[in-house]
Parts: sequence; C-alpha cells; structure tokens
Amino acid sequence: MSLLFNMGNRVQKMNNRQKAFVITTGEPSGIGPDILVKLVQRKWPVKLVTFSDPDLLEERSRDLNLKLNLIPYSKKSLEYARQDKGSIYIEPIRLRTPVKPGQLKKQNSEYVIEMLQKSCLGCLKGDFLGMVTGPVHKGIINDYGVKFTGHTEFLARLCNVRKTVMLLVSKSMKVAFVTTHIPLKKVPKMINVENLTRTLLILHKKIKSIFNIHNPIIHVCGLNPHSGEQGYFGKEEVDVISPTISTLNRNGLNIHGPFPADSIFQKENIKNFDVALAMYHDQGMPVIKSSEFFHSVNMTLGLPFIRTSVDHGSALHIAGTGKAIESSMIEALKLAIKIS
Repeated sequence: MSLLFNMGNRVQKMNNRQKAFVITTGEPSGIGPDILVKLVQRKWPVKLVTFSDPDLLEERSRDLNLKLNLIPYSKKSLEYARQDKGSIYIEPIRLRTPVKPGQLKKQNSEYVIEMLQKSCLGCLKGDFLGMVTGPVHKGIINDYGVKFTGHTEFLARLCNVRKTVMLLVSKSMKVAFVTTHIPLKKVPKMINVENLTRTLLILHKKIKSIFNIHNPIIHVCGLNPHSGEQGYFGKEEVDVISPTISTLNRNGLNIHGPFPADSIFQKENIKNFDVALAMYHDQGMPVIKSSEFFHSVNMTLGLPFIRTSVDHGSALHIAGTGKAIESSMIEALKLAIKIS
C-alpha cells in the first residue's frame, strides 16, 4: 500500500513570526502520547502544535493524571491564543481503530503516516520552524504494507532529498552514521566512495553551520576489526575510506582516520574530535546510548528544516503507566529551539 506523496517541490521560506514547532507522537499504543503530555507540563518559549487524535491524548492524560488543554490549531489561533503549561495546539486526525496501551494495531499505521506527512508538509510550507518526533514502531508499519525503515529515510523521501545523515547528539559527544537501518550484510556495499563522500560533506557542512564550529574535526571509524589491519581483515579501509578522507582533506576538510571502533570512543579520544562517523547503526549507537540513554537526541541532517527526535523506541510495555521518561523528548525540543 502506498501512502507516500512527494513534497520536495513545496519548500517555502520559513516564516519566523510563527515561532512554532510541530510534535509527533508516533505509535499510538506506545509511550509517544505519554511523553507529549509530560512535555507540555512545562512552559516553552515557542508554540507547540501536534497532528493527533484528541481523544487519545485526553485519555492518556487521564491515565497519567496530568492536565491537558487542547487548543484548536489555526494560523490565527497560533498567533493570538495563549499557550500555558499543560496546553498544546492540535489539528485533529483520527485513529483508524481504537487503541489500548501496549497493543499494536496495524490499521493505525495509516494514522502514523498521516501524522508524519502533515507535519512534514507544515515544515516545508514554513508553518513551523521544525519537527520533533516521538517513537514509531517500524515493524507494524511494514506489516501494514508501507515500506518504512525509519524517520530519517521516510522524511528524506517526502522531501525529495537524495541523501540525509543521522546524527546522535549528547552532552559528551556527537556520532553520525554512514548507513542506518539496513541489514548488516548489506553494509559493506554501502561503504563506497560516493556514499562516504556525500555523508562526510553533509556532516562537515551541517556541524559547521548548526553548531558554529569553523572547521569541525571529524574522526572516522573503520568498518572491519582493527580498521582492517592494512587490508588483512578487510579491504574497505584501504580501498575506500582512507582515499576518500585524503581527497576531502585536500579540499580543506579536517577528517582523520579510519580508527578502530573499539578505541575511537575511549574517554581520552572523545575530546579530540567534534563528531565521530560510524559506518553502521550498531557500531555507534551502543556507545552513546550506554552512557547517555534518555538524554541524547537524534537529528536528521540534510533536510530543508530542523528535525530532532527521541533516542528511544515506543516502549509498549509501559505505555499509559506513567513510567515513561520524557527527558529525551525535552532534550530534543531544547536542541531544536537552540539551533532554530
């Protein structure tokens, strides 16, 4: 089933008068609605909008025993209506089937897709400064018949962007990825000169502009154990990674490596780079999540608007119980505001 449509030609100049971000709740049977309700319990310096089912959010707020005031969203209300603690602007979209916390229903994948599409379109039209996304359940969306490997890839397709880069940001480090949600056996084919070059150029440009670092120091992981041991454990470092680094450095970039992944993230090494580039998802994710889980932020670099996200999944087993921790959503919104 195809629910996608191309929005890439709809980009307009941001209207900074709005000072608004759109928040998505993701999988309705997970903790996304919980952390949105918790997020709005504090005062924010920007307006917050969501495309969600109001009955779902009100039910979840009752489960958590927290105040929630849903303000009908329009451009006029956004400009004039007051948003206090416990409030959020909402444009209703309806669940396709009733939800119970922790129980997935594939019919509601269409609801999740509609939520993401409308939020993305609003960003492209300039209605919002950016979007902050809650956790989705990739498996159930694919069960419904929609090819979905993650927000990063999905939003790139909607925006007609050929290449984006996933970046994890925490207080102690930044880690980006050449590949994201693909089987491990397919990773070596994606470690090629073209893909690595595009990734490094986007990473250099965005770290420089977003974080105001003049010439960011990028440390690159090898793909193979011990970075291939001069080709004895694999050829990617010799044939692809090292030559690509050398070429880009001749053009003024500040890239080092490839370094063995088992040592690049040691405490004494982290202070020597602005961002590390991992070759695949589980090469870099465990490092940042083991030290700062619930306090790191997922960013998508290369989109025509700001997109940040939580660093965790939908946690079906604690949905509606009040046990969900909203700190990553808070950090994601704080970062989005800071760089806007």
